[in-house]
Amino acid sequence: MIKVTLKRNDQQLIESFAISGHANFAKKGADIVCAGVSAVSFGTVNAIIALLSVTPDIEQGEDGFLRCSIPSDLEESTKEKIQLLLEGMVVSLETIERDYGNYITISK
Repeated sequence: MIKVTLKRNDQQLIESFAISGHANFAKKGADIVCAGVSAVSFGTVNAIIALLSVTPDIEQGEDGFLRCSIPSDLEESTKEKIQLLLEGMVVSLETIERDYGNYITISK
């Protein structure tokens, strides 16, 4: 199962997220759940880097592990744009969870 964990601050802004595990929905290379989660999460990180010129702290590892932490020393307007991208990611992941809940879980 893919596990998505969001870390929010007191204002409910996303400070970081971590994704681990595999969906095991289908064989490697044909697993649409893993592919969808990867596309959404990496697409979001890439958008933050490309569109806002902000490089998050990124850690990748075995078993589909991805952790992304947002720097705290950013201008308010940049923080707001990053939050919009991250909340969009959450909506997309929740859509995958709604349709494939046996293969992904999101902890907020």
